[in-house]
Amino acid sequence: MSNANLIVRWFDEVWNKGRRDAIAEMLSADAVIHDGATDSRGPEGFYPFYDRMHGTFSHIKVTIHESIAERDMVCARWSATMLHSGDGFGVPATHKPVNTTGISIIRVADGKLVEGWQNWDMLGLLEQIRATSTPAKAYIGTAGA
Repeated sequence: MSNANLIVRWFDEVWNKGRRDAIAEMLSADAVIHDGATDSRGPEGFYPFYDRMHGTFSHIKVTIHESIAERDMVCARWSATMLHSGDGFGVPATHKPVNTTGISIIRVADGKLVEGWQNWDMLGLLEQIRATSTPAKAYIGTAGA
């Protein structure tokens, strides 16, 4: 399986199909996932994030729009749609459909994900479920003002 196909399989199995057991199949035991200010290590470190997302959102559908693979690295630009059906993120379920976008950069070794960097629009997602009262749009163009 090519590295580009592995990342497609990751998003499909873990997120679209909701297969929690696929995490241990594709993520190495000592993998490091960098997601903002926090890092998780291996499947055990990733499960809390997965469980929180699946406890907060249902009908998760991730679409990869483009991917680039070179040597042991893969970069994917993706979008996701989901239903806010749980009380996670400190907000009661709104039952609203939401969407977000992101980019993931993954390093692969021996057919498994060994390191990943996630950058996704969590603020935009939180605004959609009204977890924040200040729209992100208010900050656009204010840098250096």
